[in-house]
Amino acid sequence: MSEDKTNPLLCDPVSGMCEMPVGEKSNEKTAIPTENKPVKIIYYTDPICSSCWGIEPQLRKLKLEYGDYFEIDYRMGGLLPDWSYNSGGISKPSDVAHHWNEASLYYEMPIDGNVWIEDPLDSSYPSCIAMKAAQMQSKTKAVSFMRILREKLYIDKKNIAKWENIAEAAKIAGLDVQKLKTDYEGEAKKLFQEDLNLAKTLGVRGFPTLFLADADNNQLTVYGSKPYASYENALLALFPDAKKKTIKNETPLDLFEIFPTLAPKEYAVILDKSTSEATSILEKLYQQDLLDKKTIKNGSLYIKK
Repeated sequence: MSEDKTNPLLCDPVSGMCEMPVGEKSNEKTAIPTENKPVKIIYYTDPICSSCWGIEPQLRKLKLEYGDYFEIDYRMGGLLPDWSYNSGGISKPSDVAHHWNEASLYYEMPIDGNVWIEDPLDSSYPSCIAMKAAQMQSKTKAVSFMRILREKLYIDKKNIAKWENIAEAAKIAGLDVQKLKTDYEGEAKKLFQEDLNLAKTLGVRGFPTLFLADADNNQLTVYGSKPYASYENALLALFPDAKKKTIKNETPLDLFEIFPTLAPKEYAVILDKSTSEATSILEKLYQQDLLDKKTIKNGSLYIKK
């Protein structure tokens, strides 16, 4: 028996995947029903998946340009059940720190890997279950909640497996924290298990994975962190009538009315600029006291005032 060297925390920047050890894959094609829009996207992610943080720019752009034509069903992958994975050169949390710092440079997104040295997570399950609990209250707020969790983890070096950090993120996202706790301890665990079961059926082998389907159940899958065109082309292949919306950009601050926080890479991808040009624009706004900023060793996050 050859030992499986896959480690879910060792995300491969080239493939853009955080891969799970290979499990059984169902051969049946699972139906993905569309609901209110022509295309349904099932997005398998995990709050601690660095490659998923890496596709935030592309996903945000896709929502702005084509959001009228698709809805996203966020499913949690459970990237790190516990530390019984000791393969692929990672056997303890501190091994992840260096890897995350490298991922940050590759994706040009701010990540401080030192959380794995200073306050390491023992599992990604608590944040996945919290996300299911958030979805029970509001799908829109749940998306904001996951973004806030990620910023706490990648930028503030907060251990998002700890309830106090989950609760703080929930409060910022405008969720009912008491209800979240009740659901987190109860129903949300079942919903998370359903996500894990569906992942097996769909043959999810890593994160991010996006399954796109139209009303006739034609399906396309985009694996890993890819350039924007990969997501756009998949959507257009399933719904060629989709019309690209012009992104409002009359002033450099317009995007912050939609997204309260933006990394330079996100600003660049969304507005088709180079990362250095985006950084220069955002820095100027910060110097003019029009934005706030958090700076870490691998970049900055600009924040709406």
